[in-house]
Amino acid sequence: MTHINIAGLEVGQVIGSKEFLLTRDSLVRYAGASGDFNPIHYRDDFAKSVGLDGVLAHGMLTMGVAVQVVSDWIQDPGKIVDYGVRFTKPVFVDASEGSVVVVTGKVGNIDLENNQVRIDLSVVFNETSVLGKAQAVVRL
Repeated sequence: MTHINIAGLEVGQVIGSKEFLLTRDSLVRYAGASGDFNPIHYRDDFAKSVGLDGVLAHGMLTMGVAVQVVSDWIQDPGKIVDYGVRFTKPVFVDASEGSVVVVTGKVGNIDLENNQVRIDLSVVFNETSVLGKAQAVVRL
């Protein structure tokens, strides 16, 4: 496990960036794990019948992959003491090519008194932010 020295961090510092490929298989696996079998996540005809452009990723799946950047950086997911997002745009998942979500984490705030760091996450699909105010607080 890597030790992160809070005194060596700076606001705005990038802690990591990663691309996540979401495929229709990813959606099926997530549906099985979560129990969310809403057909907007696997049937194009149904998604279009309710006004969507096509099948979209589960919001909680998108939220889950986004925090992976923080987990990889801290190397101990138990140190994540708070995590929240706003769902702002859907991630449409192409049947053949899937969809790539790009996540970048930056230090947003350093709380020396409580030994905590807030990581602000940029979560982008097709050059559009899909999660707003995505923030994780870690205790170092």
